[in-house]
Amino acid sequence: MAGNITFTMIKPDAVRGGHIGAILKQINEAGFSIKAMKYTKLSAEKAGEFYAVHKERPFYGELVEFMSSGPIVAAILEKDNAVADFRTLIGATNPAEAEAGTIRALYATNVGENAVHGSDSDENAQIEASFHFAGTEIF
Repeated sequence: MAGNITFTMIKPDAVRGGHIGAILKQINEAGFSIKAMKYTKLSAEKAGEFYAVHKERPFYGELVEFMSSGPIVAAILEKDNAVADFRTLIGATNPAEAEAGTIRALYATNVGENAVHGSDSDENAQIEASFHFAGTEIF
C-alpha cells in the first residue's frame, strides 16, 4: 500500500464552518478514492498522542486543545502518488501562502486552524491511518 495512500483529517474549524461536503467533493474531483472514513471527536489524550512529534514545540498545547475542541472527519485516501498529490491539493500550512483553489486557501482561517491535516510521508500515512482505523474499517 505504500505510495498509494494518505491520511487526512478535516479539522474542527472546517467541520464547524460546514465545509465537510465541499472538501470531500474536492478530494473526489482530484481523483482520490476514500478507503476509510469516520466522523469522530478526539479526546485531548488522543490528540496529544497523534501530535506527539510536536510535543516540544511551543504550539503543542494549543494544537491539542484545538484538535480536541470539536468533531473531525478522519479518512484514508487512495491514489497513485497519494501523499504528494494530496499535499498539493491542500496547499501550504499557512493559508495566506496557499495557492488559490487549494483546500486551505478556500477554507482555512489561519496557520493554527488550517482546515485539514495531510500526511507528510508514505511512512507517516501508514502510521496515521493505523492510529485512527482498524484493519476491518479499511476497504
